[in-house]
Amino acid sequence: MAARRDRTHYLYLAVIGAVLLGIGVGFLAPGVAVELKPLGTGFVSLIKMMISPIIFCTIVLGVGSVRKAAKVGAVGGLALGYFLVMSTVALAIGLVVGNFLEPGSGLHLTKDLAEAGAKQAAGASEGAADFLLGIIPTTMVSAFTEGEVLQTLLVALLAGFALQAMGAAGEPVLRGIGHIQRLVFRILAMIMWAAPVGAFGAIAAVVGATGMDALKSLAVIMIGFYVTCALFVFVVLGTLLRLVAGVNVFALLKYLGREFLLILSTSSSESALPRLIAKMEHLGVSKPVVGITVPTGYSFNLDGTAIYLTMSSLFVAEAMGNPLSVGEQISLLVFMIIASKGAAGVTGAGLATLAGGLQSHRPDLVDGVGLIVGIDRFMSEARALTNFAGNAVATVLVGTWTKEIDKARVAEVLAGNAPFDETTLVDDGHGPAPLPDQRSDEGEERARAGV
Repeated sequence: MAARRDRTHYLYLAVIGAVLLGIGVGFLAPGVAVELKPLGTGFVSLIKMMISPIIFCTIVLGVGSVRKAAKVGAVGGLALGYFLVMSTVALAIGLVVGNFLEPGSGLHLTKDLAEAGAKQAAGASEGAADFLLGIIPTTMVSAFTEGEVLQTLLVALLAGFALQAMGAAGEPVLRGIGHIQRLVFRILAMIMWAAPVGAFGAIAAVVGATGMDALKSLAVIMIGFYVTCALFVFVVLGTLLRLVAGVNVFALLKYLGREFLLILSTSSSESALPRLIAKMEHLGVSKPVVGITVPTGYSFNLDGTAIYLTMSSLFVAEAMGNPLSVGEQISLLVFMIIASKGAAGVTGAGLATLAGGLQSHRPDLVDGVGLIVGIDRFMSEARALTNFAGNAVATVLVGTWTKEIDKARVAEVLAGNAPFDETTLVDDGHGPAPLPDQRSDEGEERARAGV
């Protein structure tokens, strides 16, 4: 087992090396570097291919093993309430910092940039009604083929509740899905060996396309955004995590270090979603809490995107020479609370949501979105990292509030005494024991009890 862990350790060292090599190629041969973009796109596509089956298996196993349907509803309601509050806090922090920095002053909008902004607005997110209707898949199978997280979540919940209602008759199905989950995670572990290639292509392409010009002219908002995200994660989320769960945020983030490296190299928090599910279960949070909180959080708990939306809105207004009044800022904040829920955790979605929000709220500012296009890829790094950290913290908090977390297991894992199995991404029966409200096979229960 130790040899296997050593090999995966080398894998992530290779990712770091690939990122540095990609940056070098981007600066030395930008023309060649841009052509390497398909390498990064292909790797992210491979990861996204696994998201729907992993979410389906996790939620069906989690919901199907809970005796009372009301508990699933309680977990979901608590998670959504927390997401709404934290998104509002993140948006408010973005407004405060944005007003303090006053980014955007001194920049000028060219015709090309205006056209870029209009292009983003054309592909912006839909209205609230369209968003809600979009949660319903065309067929049960299309939820998997179209890669929509919320559609998969709906189908999985329905299947989980159905198996729950079937009682003992549903046990063979649950065991079968458990075996499928192990297969899916094994495939994901195989795909991860392509991470260095994907990281190299993604970083080389973005450095080759943008160089340093965009960074120099827009350094203020970039640095301000990175600092704001760091303060939100370490101060706001860190304090909340310590007070509620008694967990050190640095220890939790260290445990998720490989996932942060993966996000940094691909600029997509979705690339680490399957691993977050596996690691949160390994940490000691129950399957129902993980299965509901993590996928839902990827659509409703986008803290980094919330900070980005408000700071970028103020930046665009300043650059356009039409600063927002306090009343307009508050109105925009309320609007963005809704608009941010339509942004998926993928590269570029935040930019489209920003354009859509401004188009609906202040159409005269839409062209200014083009000013951010050049550095959006770099800002999406911090956005994705913050979104991921927010969802990891939310899972621990919801698990604590619902008493669906094994605190002794958490302490053991974060101390490094129970390492995560990188070769299978599942515990195969060696993880935390089921919580009291979970129903499992009688034979497995006896095995755990030593009978």
